Amino acid sequence: MRHLNRPLKRLLTAAMLAVAAIAIGAVFGAAGESQAASKAAPSENSPPTISGTAQVGKALTADHGSWSGTAPLHYSYQWQRCNTNGGSCAGISGATARIYDVVTQDEGNTLRVHVTVKNTDGSASDTSVPTAVVAAAPAAPAPTGCPSGSGGVNVSQLSPPARLSIDGFQSTPSVIGRHPGQVQVRVHISACGGRSVEGALVYVAAIPFNQFDVPPEMATGSDGWSQLTLSQLRGYPASAHQQLLAVFLRARKSGDPPLAGISTSRLVSFKVNLNQ
Repeated sequence: MRHLNRPLKRLLTAAMLAVAAIAIGAVFGAAGESQAASKAAPSENSPPTISGTAQVGKALTADHGSWSGTAPLHYSYQWQRCNTNGGSCAGISGATARIYDVVTQDEGNTLRVHVTVKNTDGSASDTSVPTAVVAAAPAAPAPTGCPSGSGGVNVSQLSPPARLSIDGFQSTPSVIGRHPGQVQVRVHISACGGRSVEGALVYVAAIPFNQFDVPPEMATGSDGWSQLTLSQLRGYPASAHQQLLAVFLRARKSGDPPLAGISTSRLVSFKVNLNQ
């Protein structure tokens, strides 16, 4: 090019620059087109769904469904309360998480979740099919008045409708003679399906009352047993042919009326042999 005149050299240089610019433009232009082609707004592959039981007190979980588009995709949720057919829906205030706790106001309605998907290239949304009609909360179990667990219980842990039960009784001597002097009576108290009760107050009285004295109430121990001593009175035996000693037993919780609350009573008898 040294031998060319200046005008021709300038013309050739300009032509070479133009060709280079076209080549560079073609390269970068193609790359730009490829990059633009890879971008896409969210597009739905499968719709949102709801899992869980439609019942007051239960929790429902939303699944946003399947979407394609330029990553990352961002999902937001809005739970809706609808009529029994899934129509006339209205957004539930504050219900914008994936998990929704079904409340009393939902009873008799259906629920849907509206999912919105966004990325840098746009947004899209869809709504799930409605749930079944929301059922009322299950009835609370009837109170038992018993503490949880197994094993012995303290009488202070019991309340109605629990009741004390007199399920064991013994006398010493096992057969009461003509002159026993004293009779030891042991009584076992249970509740809540046979669990031994500690602290129950036990009352014992022979019938008729003038045969033996009436000792003070005695509390049961941790094994559920209470022992009381009856001292013979002049009225025993009540008959020359007496064969049984009738005894009235009662168990109660301190502070409860004798015949109310969780108290219980029972009439039992012990053998009598006046020839001994």
